[in-house]
Amino acid sequence: MFHPSLSRRRALAALAALPWLSSMARAEVAGARVVVVGGGFAGATAARHLKQAAPELEVLLLEPKTSFHTCPFSNYVIAGLRGIGEIEHSYRRLVRDCRVNHLRVEVQAIDAPARRLRLVDGRELSYDRLLLAPGIDMRWNAVEGYDRAAAEHAPHAWQAGAQTSLLRRQLQAMDDGGLVLISVPDNPYRCPPGPYERASLIADYLAKHKPRAKLLILDGKDGFSKQALFQAGWKQLYGERIEWVGRAADGRVMRIDAARREVRTEFGSLHRAAVINLIPPQRAGAVAERSGLTDASGWVPVDPRSFQARGDPFVYVVGDAAIAAPMPKSAYCANAQAKVAVAALLADLAGQPTPEAYWQNTCYSALAPGNAVSIGARYQVADGHIAEVPGSQTLSPLQAPPGLRAREAQESLAWYNAICADAWGRA
Repeated sequence: MFHPSLSRRRALAALAALPWLSSMARAEVAGARVVVVGGGFAGATAARHLKQAAPELEVLLLEPKTSFHTCPFSNYVIAGLRGIGEIEHSYRRLVRDCRVNHLRVEVQAIDAPARRLRLVDGRELSYDRLLLAPGIDMRWNAVEGYDRAAAEHAPHAWQAGAQTSLLRRQLQAMDDGGLVLISVPDNPYRCPPGPYERASLIADYLAKHKPRAKLLILDGKDGFSKQALFQAGWKQLYGERIEWVGRAADGRVMRIDAARREVRTEFGSLHRAAVINLIPPQRAGAVAERSGLTDASGWVPVDPRSFQARGDPFVYVVGDAAIAAPMPKSAYCANAQAKVAVAALLADLAGQPTPEAYWQNTCYSALAPGNAVSIGARYQVADGHIAEVPGSQTLSPLQAPPGLRAREAQESLAWYNAICADAWGRA
């Protein structure tokens, strides 16, 4: 059910919720060193809020890149509705405004007993607490034939940047009348509704520029987030242009020949396309696996109250890499988890009890330019696990009143600008 009371102001206010530290507690943490690994939504948010809550704290952000391209709104870039620079965010403001130390280095592994990081250049770096936000890596060859080289022919575009631009160029170059194929993995993966928003905005591009082209979604599961809203929107906006095939109907892609642009499914069907966007199964960023933090699922188990890694109270893991179901792997959740972890980390340094944890998520998805839907929920710890607060879920109505879809599109842009400012600072 959609609740109009969950306004843009309420949703954006949730981003600012972080328990404050007393002056006595701030004195306790002064001089400690916290190292943040990874500069995406979770890592940048954590670094900013660590320094805002405890200015005397030494905060090091380890991130090899000079800027971050966001997956949110990258589908607009793919569809030619935004430029790649509009989803790029520099770390300069974190350094200038918050006095976070940004080191352009990559972590090889964690030496947990010594509380030291081994860097790929051979150096070592000590920490009092470590906040790990490594995001995702692809499970190369989980789909047979899909490796880094294949991704240059059939881009995943699920880590925004060069892959985003590559998929955009391929769409521009394809002949009218061609087929665009999107392959979607089974859960869990980053941004559950993202592939279907991508299909929507690509369909909008095709309708305007390549009107004889079609789009096929081959899915590794039999249902997806906001499915009824997406499929009703597709029918209304694009007619028969988009076809979705779930796993039971032979939608799971098992093999790819990227150079020939063809895929084979679980039951043996062969599909050829002018453009293939293969989104592979995923896992936590490689440093988490190299450091022995992941379990058999490829993700990192955490204490739901604090997001401390299981078995290592000095390491916190937030964002897409963490196991936090039923929360989705979304930018909103990464931001919320980072704040909970920051509060728990600072309380731990100050010798205080772990604050009560709570989270909120809102996920907007575009059906077309100026036309969006959303889903949201609140979460709490119950019986030692993260659980959705009963009755808290919000969902756009299937039959929307006039103007609602346009308002939600405006809210999605306001949300994006606010959450990016909360992570990297205002431009």
